[in-house]
Amino acid sequence: MASKVAEMTADELKEIIEAVVEQKLLELLGDPDEGMALRKSVRERLLRQKRAVAKGERGVSFEEIVHKLGLE
Repeated sequence: MASKVAEMTADELKEIIEAVVEQKLLELLGDPDEGMALRKSVRERLLRQKRAVAKGERGVSFEEIVHKLGLE
């Protein structure tokens, strides 16, 4: 990565700005979930979702949700 802003690409600069903003927000606001326990049911659901994504399953399509909710 370039060491001077003038030598950076737009993507490099954007990446640095995003990281700095995220770091500052964490400093100011903290992690609201810090110290909280993750319920077993939530952990299991997250692991199921992770496995489904790894297998290429993407869930329900946007079009199907729109149809189910009658938003057509």
